[in-house]
Amino acid sequence: MADEALLKRVSEVRRVLETASEGRYAPPRLIAVTKTHSAEEILPLLEAGITEIGENRVQEILAKQEALAGKFSIHLIGSLQTNKVKYIMKGVCLIQSVDRLKLAEEISRQAVRQETVMPVLVQVSPVGEQQKGGVLPEEVRPLLRAISGMEGLKVRGLMAVMPAWQDQEALEPLFAQMRTLYDHLRQEALPGIEMEELSMGMSGDYPLAARYGATMVRVGSAIMGARDYGRRMEDLK
Repeated sequence: MADEALLKRVSEVRRVLETASEGRYAPPRLIAVTKTHSAEEILPLLEAGITEIGENRVQEILAKQEALAGKFSIHLIGSLQTNKVKYIMKGVCLIQSVDRLKLAEEISRQAVRQETVMPVLVQVSPVGEQQKGGVLPEEVRPLLRAISGMEGLKVRGLMAVMPAWQDQEALEPLFAQMRTLYDHLRQEALPGIEMEELSMGMSGDYPLAARYGATMVRVGSAIMGARDYGRRMEDLK
């Protein structure tokens, strides 16, 4: 039996994304963030047409992997320790949180060892929140140049985690900054870099992400459910 509440939430998020894109950009792909949710709670997403999910922790991916295999493409969107890279090389479709050379080197090493190629995004921290990971905007190009030729690793674009500010007007320039950085990097066409993805926007700010041309948004509570969901959606309209 379909989860009607889930279907309604997904439909509403998609409607907001369509409206916020304003015809300037294609609406971004919807990545459902499923951290802390069991495989049984995740499987109904298929009825809503969602086949891409985001997880923050390697341990959770490993615990759910067997039940979700063949049904969902899993994105790693949380910080990744180098000693855990080897465990997820065959379990995820994209690592969105590459923010240091050492991590990129380990992904490359493990990919070569396991005879695969891992797509990655470089994580950007627009305001330098160290606890969330990510490099500053001015550090993106040096990191891209350092990892662009690594075997077994393919840079596909950028990911940003915005600060958890309630003021949408204060957040807007940060989304604009990320779009500008992304566009400039696409024009520069750095060797070995495919600037195809711009991952930004979460439950509290995904309409802004759509407005500034994100190719994917990572939405958790607005899809999986939250007590303040109704108020949050009213704020975002």
